[in-house]
Amino acid sequence: MRCLIGKKSGSTLATWLRGLDTAGLARVLAARPDAVSLPEPRSVGELADRLQRQASVALALPRLSLPCLQVAEAVAALPAVSRKDLAVLLDATRGDRAHGLDAALETLADRALVWPGGNELLQIAAPLRSAWGTPLGLDAPLAHLLAGVTSDELGRMLAKLEVKPAANRKEQRLAALVDHHRDPARVAALMATAPTAARRLLDQRAHEAHGRPGFIMFGAPATDSAPGEQWALERGLLIRDRYRYGPARMPAEVTLALRGSDWHAPFTPVPPAVRSVPAAGSDIDREAAAAAMAFGAHAVSVLGVCAAAPPARLKAGGIGARELSRLSKAAQCDEILVRLVLETASATGLLARDGDRVAATAAYDTWAEQEPADQLAVLLQAWWALPSTPGGNRDEDGKTLPALAGAPPCGGCVQARHGLLTAASQLPAGHGAGNSADLGALLVWLRPLADELPQDVTPFATLVREAELLGALALGAVSPIGAALLADDAEALTEACRRLLPSASGTARFGSDLTAVVAGTPTAHLLTLLDSAADRETAGAASVWRFSPGSIRRALDAGLTPDALTADLAAVAVEPLPQPLSYLIHDTARRHGRVRVVSASCVIHGEEPALLAELAAHRKLKGLGLRLLAPTVLISRTPPDKTLAELRSAGYAPVAEKPDGSVHIERTQRPRAAGPVPSPRRPAGRQPNGARTASARTADSRTAADLSALAERLRATPQDTPEPGPESGHPYSSGTEEILAGYARNLSFTDVRQLAHAVDEGRPITVEYVATSGSATVRTLSRLELDAPYLHAWCHLRNDERTFTISRIHGVMPA
Repeated sequence: MRCLIGKKSGSTLATWLRGLDTAGLARVLAARPDAVSLPEPRSVGELADRLQRQASVALALPRLSLPCLQVAEAVAALPAVSRKDLAVLLDATRGDRAHGLDAALETLADRALVWPGGNELLQIAAPLRSAWGTPLGLDAPLAHLLAGVTSDELGRMLAKLEVKPAANRKEQRLAALVDHHRDPARVAALMATAPTAARRLLDQRAHEAHGRPGFIMFGAPATDSAPGEQWALERGLLIRDRYRYGPARMPAEVTLALRGSDWHAPFTPVPPAVRSVPAAGSDIDREAAAAAMAFGAHAVSVLGVCAAAPPARLKAGGIGARELSRLSKAAQCDEILVRLVLETASATGLLARDGDRVAATAAYDTWAEQEPADQLAVLLQAWWALPSTPGGNRDEDGKTLPALAGAPPCGGCVQARHGLLTAASQLPAGHGAGNSADLGALLVWLRPLADELPQDVTPFATLVREAELLGALALGAVSPIGAALLADDAEALTEACRRLLPSASGTARFGSDLTAVVAGTPTAHLLTLLDSAADRETAGAASVWRFSPGSIRRALDAGLTPDALTADLAAVAVEPLPQPLSYLIHDTARRHGRVRVVSASCVIHGEEPALLAELAAHRKLKGLGLRLLAPTVLISRTPPDKTLAELRSAGYAPVAEKPDGSVHIERTQRPRAAGPVPSPRRPAGRQPNGARTASARTADSRTAADLSALAERLRATPQDTPEPGPESGHPYSSGTEEILAGYARNLSFTDVRQLAHAVDEGRPITVEYVATSGSATVRTLSRLELDAPYLHAWCHLRNDERTFTISRIHGVMPA
C-alpha cells in the first residue's frame, strides 16, 4: 500500500509562497523553524504541506501578540474577507489602528498563517479556522448552514422575504438569500416588520458574548421553539438542522447585520504603557551580578543537601511541603529558590528519581567541580526551556503543589518566559520598568496565550520574581544574562555569567568567634571541608559557617586527625587560624576516642575506670541498658549506632571500633541516582543515542544565510516535482522511506520523509498515535528501531520502551 499524498503543490498557500522573493520566503522559514527541520523540504509544495500541519500551526499561535490573534480570529470568522472589509470590521481604517492592522497582517503573512489571495481576499491556514470554536461569537456562514436545504425550501424563504432570484436553480436562490442577509440595511428593514418576540429573540442571539456552538449536537433532540423563532426560521434568519437536532443556529452574515454598522470586532493595536525609570548599565550589571551570585550559591547549597540526604518523594509523586521545608532550612534560602533549583537541576540531569527518593546523579559531581559561572549557565539554560513555572506552589483552590510532580509540559509557560524578556527589551535604552506589574500587563499583550498562575495577584508576578532571582531581569530591565537568553545563544550566556560572576572562592576568613566567612561561591573542595567540620548558618553572596565541639567531632569521626584538620583549615585561611579555633580542635581531640564502642549489641570499653563508672551511673543513659562487667568494660542492650548517638547526645565523644580493634571511620555516603534516561539500545549499524553527524548538529540552528540559501533552492525547484514512488518513477531517498511508505497509510509523503530521517539519524520525533481502542495521543519517541510493520522506540510519555504499529501513526512533527 502506498502512503497518502498530501496536498498538491498547486494549493493556494504554495502558489503564494512561489510568488515571494527570496527575502520574503526566508522570513517565513525563520518564523516557522519546525517546517524546515531535517530533512529539508525539497519543494515549495512540500513546504506548504508542512506549514499547514495542525501541530505546526499550534506551535506558531502562542508566539503571536494580541492584535495578531485578533486579526486572525476575524479572518477565521469571515472566510471570504478582503483587507478593506477587515479594516471596517476592526475599525482600523485610519491612523494608528490602520498601521496596526497592516503590521499584524504582515506578521501573519511572515508566518504563513494569513496571506493575500486572489480577488483581494485574504486566505488563512486551514488549521487556524479550528483554533476558535466560535470566532467573534459567529456561527458558520449561511451557505454552510444551508448546504442540505432543497431548492424548494430556499424558494419559500425568498418568498417570505419578497426577493426574486435571477433564476430558479438552487445556486441562484442561495446566492440571492446570502446577498439579502449580508446587507445590514435590508435586514434592518426586515426586522422593523418582525413581531416583538422575534425581534427580542434575534437581538439577544446576535449580541450573545460567545455566540452559539459551531457544531450541531447530534443525538440531542431540539427543544420547543422559543417565541418568535418560527418567524425567523421561515426567513432564513435562523437555521435548524433538517432532522431537528440541536438548537436553531444564526448564520454569521445575519449576526453581523443585526449587530449593526457601529459594532466592531475587538482590536488592540497599541500595547499598554509601561512607566520606565532611568537605569544605568553599570547599575543593571551590578544588580544582576548580585542576584546571580546569590542564586548560584543557593543552588550549590540545595543540591549539596540533596546529594547528602536525598529528599523523599510523595506516594502521589513529587517532593512535598515537609521535604521542601527541610531543604529550605538546611540551605538557608526561601522555598521559591528551592523549587527553582530542583526543577532546573532535574531538567539538566543533576537530579533523578531513585526509588522513593530524588537523588543526585553522577552528573552532579561533575557540575559541582565547575566554576560558579559555568554552574549558573547550565541552570539558566534549563530554566529558559523549562515547560513549567517552578515558582508556582499553589493551585486554583490554594492547595500546596509539590515540586518535581511531573506535570504535563506547559508550552504557555515557555512562551510567558520568552515574552517577559521580550517585553522588558522593548523599553528605551538605559531605562527599566518602574513597576513589575506593568511588565506583566505588557506580557499579556505580547503573549495572550501564555499561561498565568492562579496564585499571582498581578499578571505573571511569580515569573517576574523568578527572572529577578536568576539575574535575567535587574532594575526592571533586561540584564546581559537575560539578553543572552533572549538571543538563545549558549556561548553568549556563559560569557555573560563569567563576566558578572567572580571565580569560585578557595579561601575563607576565620574569626575568633569560631566562624568562617566565604565571599561568593566556595569551591567544591572548600565547601566539602567546611561542611565536614562546621555548621552552615547562612548562604548566599556570602556564606557563614560556625565551628562547635559537635562539628569538630564530626570531622574527627570521618578519620581526620587534629593536626590534619588544622593543616587543611590553615591552607584555605586568608590569615592564620585564630587561637580559639585551634584550642577547640585540640580540646575536642583530647576527649575524642576516650570511650570506644564495639558491636556486640554492644560492648563499651575504655582505659579510664572512673569514666566507665560514670557512664553506667548516668541518668540519661539508662535507656541503653548499660552494665559494668569490668572496671574498663561495659555492655549495652542497644545496637552500636544508637548507643553512639545516645553517648554523643549526652556530651561524650565515643568512636566506633571494628571487631579487630581498629577504629571504624565514619565516612558520609554519597548516594547517586542513575541517569534519568536509561542507556539506549544500539542496533547494528546505528550510532549511539546522542552521537550525531555534523550535518545533524548544525541543523539545530539556522543562520540567516542558511535560510536564504534554502529559500533560493526552493524557488529554483520545478513546480511539479513528482513525489517518489513506483508510479512516478522517482526513486525514494532511502530504503527506510520506501519501507515506511508501504505501511504508513495515514501519513503524507512529507511525514514519511521526516519519520524515515528520524529513524536513520537516531533523532527524536513527535507523533500522533491512535491506539487500538481509538484513543489518540501525542508522543515523543527516541531511539527508533524499524521492524516493519512495527516501530520500536523509547516513549517519553510512558517513560518506557514501547512498540508502535506504523499504520496507526497519523501525524509526524519534529520533536
